[in-house]
Amino acid sequence: MNKKWIFLSMGCILLLFFMLKDSLSQPDVESLEGGFKEIAFARNEQNTGPVTRIYSVSVADTGKANFELYGNYMPHTKYGTTIVYFFLQGERVPGTLNVEKPYFDDKTFHPIVRYEKDAMGGVKVTHLKM
Repeated sequence: MNKKWIFLSMGCILLLFFMLKDSLSQPDVESLEGGFKEIAFARNEQNTGPVTRIYSVSVADTGKANFELYGNYMPHTKYGTTIVYFFLQGERVPGTLNVEKPYFDDKTFHPIVRYEKDAMGGVKVTHLKM
């Protein structure tokens, strides 16, 4: 009976170890290739309705960058909207964003890709210039 509890305890400890290891080794934004760097973020103050999140992000290497995966890592609220504008590193990137259109001065700043996740969870990645 004593051996039974020892094996059961060891099994539980091993299971907990692998669950913890798996949860701590999940990929995140920092593990993506492409040299992503978040520059600015804006969110509306709506706490009872749809939440709008706008991001400006610089990208060092567009050849290795996975824009859709980066956008999928960004927070999203059900019935809200998440928009990420990607800019080439070294070019002008807006340091502040508006939650109302236009989100930034599009005559001064020129994004290369726009990622949008809409209220129903649909994702659209638009390449603006490369």
